[in-house]
Amino acid sequence: MSSSVQDRLRSSSAEPLPVVIIGNGPSGICLSYLLSGHTPYVRPDAVHPHPLLQRKLAEAPEVSILDQDLDYLSEGLEGRCESPVALLFDALLRPDTDIGGNMESVLTWKREKQRAVPHLVLGRNLPGGAWHSIEGSMVTLSQGQWMGLPDLQVKHWMQKKRRGLRNSRATAGDIAHYYKDYVTKKGLSRSFVSGAVVTAVQWGVAEPGSSGLPDCEPLFRVSGFLTSQDQSQRPFSLCARNVVLATGTFDSPARLGIPGEALPFVHHELSALEAAVRTGAVGPGSDPVLIVGAGLSAADAVLLARHYNIPVLHAFRRPVDDPGLVFNQLPKMLYPEYHKVHQMMREQAALAPSPYAGYCSLPEHQLLLFKAGGQAVLQDPQGGQAVFGVSLALVLIGSHPDLSFLPGAGATLAMDPEQPLSARRNPIEVDPFTYQSTQQEGLYALGPLAGDNFVRFVQGGALAAASSLIKKESGRPP
Repeated sequence: MSSSVQDRLRSSSAEPLPVVIIGNGPSGICLSYLLSGHTPYVRPDAVHPHPLLQRKLAEAPEVSILDQDLDYLSEGLEGRCESPVALLFDALLRPDTDIGGNMESVLTWKREKQRAVPHLVLGRNLPGGAWHSIEGSMVTLSQGQWMGLPDLQVKHWMQKKRRGLRNSRATAGDIAHYYKDYVTKKGLSRSFVSGAVVTAVQWGVAEPGSSGLPDCEPLFRVSGFLTSQDQSQRPFSLCARNVVLATGTFDSPARLGIPGEALPFVHHELSALEAAVRTGAVGPGSDPVLIVGAGLSAADAVLLARHYNIPVLHAFRRPVDDPGLVFNQLPKMLYPEYHKVHQMMREQAALAPSPYAGYCSLPEHQLLLFKAGGQAVLQDPQGGQAVFGVSLALVLIGSHPDLSFLPGAGATLAMDPEQPLSARRNPIEVDPFTYQSTQQEGLYALGPLAGDNFVRFVQGGALAAASSLIKKESGRPP
């Protein structure tokens, strides 16, 4: 951490920062890149394969994308995302990827220091955020090329590292390393603070040294503490004119809410299985590991346990032929390992004895409670109950964003304030072309918090927010 950053965090009376970004995952990194003066232009020799978009781009070839009308440019684009700016930025970075092409980006990047907006990026982990918490050998759901950030393709980075993709995908460990490396290579490190835990964000606070609120804009007070290697904590507090929420959704795993869920053998993160394997607490001769859930995290746990020949009980509420299961939405050629898990779920449930030694599928089963001593009580589809002895239980049924540092935990910011905040069902309501909250001026939300759940598309939110913030700051008096 640079001395200027340390000084900024020590002082609670310093001049307000233009922007504080909470979260240092792909969304926060991409926004930092754009706010650091890196400016996208259309290459003079580029011709976009989308005729309507190409015609619009040709209207102002000398004008940065950040300075153009994002609403106008994105109109008429279609794809695998509901955000128009996400589709636009993805189309500029990867023009024909959805039809299997590998056309280079139509963008060129110029470093324009006069456009830079001072900012800090606060993150609990190293740059890359939650990617550093995922088991490193797991492969990404998205294709490796879709995990890249502007102006540094993953495939080029991996070639220099003498690494390769697996079935067009990268490992989580490679991607975590890539994001950390990206921050260094792009000269962003001076704006990043790792080990920063935000505990409160307040708005409508008075500017330091003033007797009241400024008339022109709200101010935010961001408070928290810095953790060091010796586990000591140093508090910090700073003011900002704008705050960007980019924390993702992995902070608070979803829970079943049943008796015994707090027992020590019950866990809610895949890392618990990794730790148990390392310590020898589970192995081929141990009682089964109970894995609860029918999503990709649960499938990852099944694959990891099978890799180490650990017996598995796999319980989930849905029937195996439910069209809503995520496995039915993934191309078999790209995701053979997930379809293998789905095949195991389906065939083992239909056949006896099990065609997969050490794996037992329990579809349409509901967990009722956990008991001390490693026991799980489940209810089958007919209402009968059974008790299973397990060495470890992994409840992997999703996660929720942890916005406890916001007033009311951010509930009033959601699209439906009456329902719990959810990345997939009830995200923060933002303007689609600025990603500023519709409920609070100066507060922005990116990535899953705004409903963008894939790295490929979170970058559009960063583009929209950067365009808004740069215009806002350029219009301020010197």
